Amino acid sequence: MAAQGVDLLSTGIIEKDVNGDVLWTWSYPSLTTIQRELFLHKCGLCKDSVHHLQFIFSRLQYTWFYIYTTYLEDDTESRLKDVTAFSLVLVTKDFNPERYETLCRLFSHQYAQTGNPASVLENYLSVMTRGICVNGENGKFSLKEFDTIQAYAKSQLRLVIDTFGVESILIYTALLLKKRLVIYCPSLQDLLLYTRALPAFAWHRQNWGIVYPYLELRDEELSMLKSSSHYVAGFTDAAVEGRSELYDVFVNVPTNQIIIAQQAKESLAMGKLHKDIAMVMVQAAENIENSGQDIIKVITNKTKDLLNNLKSLAVEDDSGKSNITLETLHERKMPPATENFLFSLAVCEGFVQL
Repeated sequence: MAAQGVDLLSTGIIEKDVNGDVLWTWSYPSLTTIQRELFLHKCGLCKDSVHHLQFIFSRLQYTWFYIYTTYLEDDTESRLKDVTAFSLVLVTKDFNPERYETLCRLFSHQYAQTGNPASVLENYLSVMTRGICVNGENGKFSLKEFDTIQAYAKSQLRLVIDTFGVESILIYTALLLKKRLVIYCPSLQDLLLYTRALPAFAWHRQNWGIVYPYLELRDEELSMLKSSSHYVAGFTDAAVEGRSELYDVFVNVPTNQIIIAQQAKESLAMGKLHKDIAMVMVQAAENIENSGQDIIKVITNKTKDLLNNLKSLAVEDDSGKSNITLETLHERKMPPATENFLFSLAVCEGFVQL
């Protein structure tokens, strides 16, 4: 029986041998062919790999995967004599990079020392059944030390706002209105920081399930986006800018530019309300006394005020239910951009009877 709060689904090991061959050597309890092919491509050990980061994370359908790579060229104590590097893969239900990087590191140290996947399996089962594992000099791990909300709160919104300034309001608005955002950044390490940060703009939803931190322009990966109505998708390939069918908003990190696709320009038109929120965000980020969590709180409070004001415009229908109607907003004689934004937001928040 699994311990409470355990979201592990499977694990596996990919090895690169002295001949340069990269192969799966072990997995538990099982991995699909699609998973095996994707993780093999993403691990960074193959000749055509586009990165060499030690730790990466992303999503495949409704699961998260975490890959931790260990290089053994200079490791004289390793029992893996014919192996130059290996990647430890974890597949889980939840988003928590810090939790799973720690667990990957512990499993990897154990495997390098023993050369036996049975040692990884032992610790994996310990976490599954007890939520902890203790591994001598390699340290110990406890699920309770890694809270999900803490993982969300590590979002670096200051980084995003510092990069795009008042234009960050476009990202904020796009997230509130459940648009499709594509983030381009040539550095995978930076890309992972940006993509994991963006859902914090809509903290009241706490939905990191919209994020695909690292995708490539391959049909098998892009198919995941086609089945999603809104998302945050990260790419390191500049060619993604030309794939306008994939996004409503294109965020170009190296040029500090945000591009609104033609089909989204009307719904993302800016007004005074947006400018006021933008200034609050910029001022919060510029205040050196504010921590990352303080910035999230400032933006969240501004969003709460916005939603409370929106709720106050609701009227009761014949059944006694409160809903927001376009007619009610018309009566307020708002600027068109503000009216359009508020009605779209009301739809996204379930305040409109459809």
